[in-house]
Amino acid sequence: MMDADENEIPQPEEEKPCVDLELQRYTPTSMVAAVAKVLDDSDLLVEILLRVAFPTALVRAALVCRRWFHHASNSRFLRRFRKIHPPRLLGFYAFFERARFIPMQPQPPELAVVVRHLASCRFAYYINIEDCRNGNILTSGRRGGVWTYQVYHLLCPERDMPIIPPLPCVETGIYYILAEILSREEGDGLSYFYLLVEPAKETKKVMVRLYVLQDGAWCMLTLATNQLHCPRPRPKPVLVHNKIYMAAAQSDDIIVLDLTDSSFSTIHLPQGVEYASSEIMLSRTDDASGVYLIHVRPKEFQLCVWLHKGGQLAAGRYHIYLHEMRAILGKKDHPYVLIGKVGDDAQFVFLKVSRYIFYLDIKCRTLRKVYEETDDDRCYGGVHPIMMIWPPTFPALKDDPKRNRSAM
Repeated sequence: MMDADENEIPQPEEEKPCVDLELQRYTPTSMVAAVAKVLDDSDLLVEILLRVAFPTALVRAALVCRRWFHHASNSRFLRRFRKIHPPRLLGFYAFFERARFIPMQPQPPELAVVVRHLASCRFAYYINIEDCRNGNILTSGRRGGVWTYQVYHLLCPERDMPIIPPLPCVETGIYYILAEILSREEGDGLSYFYLLVEPAKETKKVMVRLYVLQDGAWCMLTLATNQLHCPRPRPKPVLVHNKIYMAAAQSDDIIVLDLTDSSFSTIHLPQGVEYASSEIMLSRTDDASGVYLIHVRPKEFQLCVWLHKGGQLAAGRYHIYLHEMRAILGKKDHPYVLIGKVGDDAQFVFLKVSRYIFYLDIKCRTLRKVYEETDDDRCYGGVHPIMMIWPPTFPALKDDPKRNRSAM
């Protein structure tokens, strides 16, 4: 007869957690050496910096050392960075009793300080916003009985411009068909142009004058006359590279003024699109090779995007039905859908209908309500989106003639 102990089934020994022998080889010193080996490789460092995602973080990374600074502020690197991480929409200005910043939500924590700063800025009651591009806000208002223009750079106050000199006036009392200030990004700055269209004396022609703001004065850039085409003030003209696109007043065409030779041409609107019965706006292409036409069919709650490139207007690139908007508004009759503003490269569009402002991401085809008016808080003006500035402003290095300036 066996003992009781002999009948017991032997239990396996408790398993001990498996330890990765490879990890045991790394001491704090060796791990630092491994990281240094990666960061000392310029190609790998550039790829790491490209994944930083926000310009604010990129500036902080540039402060690590001179080597990181040179990589982060290199113009070729910045072009790659912008292509991967295009400037982010921070919010928009709308006019109530005065211009007010409304942030887009949600925003990443990295941009919280920037958004709070914009929300804290206050404009005077008499200030109107005329243009908002790359952090530069062009305002107008009556000061001392004189209508004046001024540029504010809220994200970099040191770049604020003094009051812009009075706009050119060819002859007192003349009727202007079109008078518009246009802007264009050039390098790391912004240039302003003044487009003035007037009827030519004793002829059926129109005279187009374009001035550029240089060294605090308006200088004549282009003078052209045209007999066949007269522009209308809306939709607002856009300046893309060396061409100005304007809506025709006497036909459903887009007038194109080529600044290189002061010549005119036309683009026919797509079939079924008319200025008189549609909401239409023009938008720059990102590569300065053409123009977008954004067309809203108000009654159908449908938005179409057309691209003119290479001499022809392409078929509708996007057809977006605004079903979500219908759901929010309900089944009651509502005013037409109005275009508040379109982003460059037709990335997004703000739409105004009834008491609401909607944001439509055209590329992702997502729509959401971003503002609803109250009885005590009515939005009377347009929508002016504000983007994260580009390029980022890097600090100047001492004793470094190559980089003792901004990034680009």
